[in-house]
Amino acid sequence: MTPGPRAEELARAWAAQRGRLVGVAYAVLGSRAEAEDVVADCWLSLVAADARDPVRDVEAWATVAVARRALDVLRSARVRREAYVGPWLPEPIVGDGPATAAADPADRVTLDERVSYALMVVLETLSPAERTAWVLHDLFGLPFPDVARAVGRTPAAVRQLAVRARAHVGSGAARVDVDRREQRRVAEAFLAAAGGGDLAALVAVLDPDAVLTSDGGGVVSAARRPVRGADDVARFVLGIGRRMQAGDAVHPVTVNGGPGFVATRDGATFLVAALTVEGGRVTRVDLVLAPGKLPR
Repeated sequence: MTPGPRAEELARAWAAQRGRLVGVAYAVLGSRAEAEDVVADCWLSLVAADARDPVRDVEAWATVAVARRALDVLRSARVRREAYVGPWLPEPIVGDGPATAAADPADRVTLDERVSYALMVVLETLSPAERTAWVLHDLFGLPFPDVARAVGRTPAAVRQLAVRARAHVGSGAARVDVDRREQRRVAEAFLAAAGGGDLAALVAVLDPDAVLTSDGGGVVSAARRPVRGADDVARFVLGIGRRMQAGDAVHPVTVNGGPGFVATRDGATFLVAALTVEGGRVTRVDLVLAPGKLPR
């Protein structure tokens, strides 16, 4: 059966919003795979809803529907994440500049460029309702009545959720504009020191209070607790380097828009690292090793 004009109109409207909707779901969930599943489910819901009563504003309807569904998934996922082996880190969004820019815009996650990987880690400490309220209002600019529809509370209640979340996010100092050239310079110094096995140079590029978190999910070896302090972080990073095999390669990339690198073996990624740079030094190193979270 040939799709009618209304079906084609809906499909065009949905395609135009898909990247943004995956961004909403990803910011709520911290998982790209789950975000894509949520958006696919909501497309089917949109078709069914439109058949009952035509949806006049697809963007508004879809944003609320995706956020509501993502919130439900997050509440369920929290139970699994509490039983997770070691720290749970968000799934990284890895890019490599020109190749990413050439990708189909409908397939790219749409996120504010100031949303770093470190911020995604901070969002994990919020309650599901606080996180959703902050993402929808502060990140994607939805008015509180629409946020209330997604969260299932009154506008006054979600305003308070957003205020609490904003204070917590602000205390994490994760939303800071950083000079990209400075980020790149520090990241290159970090990689050079790590690749050369130079402990002193690596300690010098790390903030004295640097923190390293690694997520292996119980599948691969990783630190069960955060590593703290420049010296211990540097030694942990160099220990990873000593376990590299002949033929392994390390490539600088962007991770959630910030500096990072991937390590590959036989063409497959086995590690993604996100670096947080502040004040000319690396303050956080987040290592994702869990196979299910690595780029496909």
